Amino acid sequence: MAPPARPTDHPPDRLSATADAVGAAVLGHPAVVRLDGGAFGTVATHLPGRRVVGVQLGGPGDTVTVSVVLALGAAIPEVGDQLRERVRAVAGPVPVDVHVNDVEPLPVESPPTEPVPVRAPPREPP
Repeated sequence: MAPPARPTDHPPDRLSATADAVGAAVLGHPAVVRLDGGAFGTVATHLPGRRVVGVQLGGPGDTVTVSVVLALGAAIPEVGDQLRERVRAVAGPVPVDVHVNDVEPLPVESPPTEPVPVRAPPREPP
């Protein structure tokens, strides 16, 4: 028999929706390259059948932890503050820890797949 739920536990469907919404809010920041689970993949919200990596939620009022990889050159303190505000807009007035695990250059757009016509240089007369 499962132990009774604590009154502070999120219902699973609400926890899932909140974790997804926090992840989307964080990923929506232009300096965030991706969410990251940390060195051992421990920053995650465990849900039935899946995990939301890079977002760790507890009960209502508990600290929310987000773990990210930022774009190279991003101002880390300012981005951290902005991410905290984005998380609070979704999760409410909770403490937010932001872990910056790495920085990477932003992905470069892939070059066009169509061949570029090349013209041979003009020949000089003999």
